[in-house]
Amino acid sequence: MPRAIWSGSISFGLVNVPIRLMGTTVDKEIHFHQVDEKTGARIRHKRVSEKSGREVDFDRIANGYERSKGKVVIVTDEELKAADPERSHTIDIEAFVPLADIDPLHYDKAYWVSPQDQAGAKKAYALLRSAMEKKGQVAIGRFVLRTKEHLAALRPLDGALALQTMRFADEVVKASSVEGLPVRTKAPAKELKSAEQLIDALATDWDPADYKDRHRRAVQKIIDQKSKGKEITVEAPPERAEVIDLMKALEESVANARKGGKKKSA
Repeated sequence: MPRAIWSGSISFGLVNVPIRLMGTTVDKEIHFHQVDEKTGARIRHKRVSEKSGREVDFDRIANGYERSKGKVVIVTDEELKAADPERSHTIDIEAFVPLADIDPLHYDKAYWVSPQDQAGAKKAYALLRSAMEKKGQVAIGRFVLRTKEHLAALRPLDGALALQTMRFADEVVKASSVEGLPVRTKAPAKELKSAEQLIDALATDWDPADYKDRHRRAVQKIIDQKSKGKEITVEAPPERAEVIDLMKALEESVANARKGGKKKSA
């Protein structure tokens, strides 16, 4: 069972909902240590001065901000703490908006919101969740997690409330600021129809269980085989043929999709 990452309350007008934030994901990543290939001994990284090449004691290491080349402003830990937002254990709801109005680009990390074991907590929790479900709205608020103030969206999901921290507007890169975007080229009618047929042929209901982490499985297989003393044969990946005739490629893709049905991850 995941442990609480943060505890406090949701401030909803004059109503306070005592809650805890719990993780929504489990780390399944395969982690490696850097080791000496010959002995297997762990490799340690040292803090070395770029100027002298000597190792620097930890108590001499400071926070430096480079304003211009060679000009560094030193900021102490105490000065940084003075700039920290006021520690609060409240998620202050500032507005309610339709979920469809929020572009997924603005989402960051997700948490489950669980009611605390206090009198009336579950009732207040259910009230907020049910009201948002009925109105089709999500709550936008702010709270302090560790030393950073976060913008957050609270939404009803699977009979519970989920919270997603969000990027502020100036942290999100707009398509218009990316080289080559947006693409103004108009799609030819014939190719567009074939592309729509391909989408229809591959259309299915979303089920996250259909999609597995194939890379993690492949890495785990390599680890298991090597641990048994087996040799690994590394094969070059097949080269993809260059698309020359777009219409022909679309027609073949539609035929393959209809023939093979909906593709799912192994």
